[in-house]
Amino acid sequence: MSVDEVYTVDEEMKNQRIDKVLSEKYPDISRSFFQRLIKEQLVFVNNLPVKSNYKCSMDDVIRFSVPDASEPDILPENIPLDIVYEDEDVIIINKPKEMVVHPAPGHYSGTLVNALMYHCKDDLSGINGVLRPGIVHRIDRNTTGLLVVCKNDFSHNCLALQLKEHSITRRYEAIVYHTFKEEEGVVDAPIGRHPVDRKKMAINYKNGKDAITHYRVLKNMNGFSHIECRLETGRTHQIRVHMSSIHHPLLGDDVYGPAKSAFNLTGQTLHAKVLGFVHPRTKKYMEFESELPDYFQKLLTIL
Repeated sequence: MSVDEVYTVDEEMKNQRIDKVLSEKYPDISRSFFQRLIKEQLVFVNNLPVKSNYKCSMDDVIRFSVPDASEPDILPENIPLDIVYEDEDVIIINKPKEMVVHPAPGHYSGTLVNALMYHCKDDLSGINGVLRPGIVHRIDRNTTGLLVVCKNDFSHNCLALQLKEHSITRRYEAIVYHTFKEEEGVVDAPIGRHPVDRKKMAINYKNGKDAITHYRVLKNMNGFSHIECRLETGRTHQIRVHMSSIHHPLLGDDVYGPAKSAFNLTGQTLHAKVLGFVHPRTKKYMEFESELPDYFQKLLTIL
């Protein structure tokens, strides 16, 4: 077992089911996974095992153990991949909507990593371990577009350094609520975990990490805008948090924008369109671009 996790129930979470409480306080772990831990009597409240229908009381002390993350078998799966480029060092993938990049507790199948393991066999960098082989950076489940995966540790180290130095080109396109008066701008505000809702990120000047997003208006439309965003940094949910912070949340983003989308979308309208970096072996700059997905183009036509 891993090191025990301990959480004391606060005012916000009292009278809630224990599986709901834990999935909200530990957003990287799914609710169904917590239900399995409870069934296996690996979750304790005040030192006693509980059932999944247990409702928490104020000041309950919850303790649970998660099996070691390096042990699960992450299996290759024959999932089609949109491969933009591939050589002996790197592979560029155009990720579709709703595909998770790497496995996490409770989600060990159907991910990009499962697909890559089938396609690449044993040719993936092992730096990030069993759950994230070859993964240097990631994009959200409902964000589409380009990301680079490394096939060996040499290329992984080179690209990780470029990410650290902010020298990788990453340009996204998005549709956001409301029109702009200015043609371009910069959001420079640190991002960290939301102080109350642990599933969310937020502008956090106390504990956040530096985050800089440059945006440019491509077209103002009827109550919406089509924009390009260029990242200097790569914080979790960076574009989504930054654009929401200046009152331009992404269309379809029910976490940082309106709860109901204007077009019944699944997730934010965000596409990783351009990706450029210096190839780790040839030392030549390479840049790739992907077309906007069909749903995005249709929205632009409607708007």
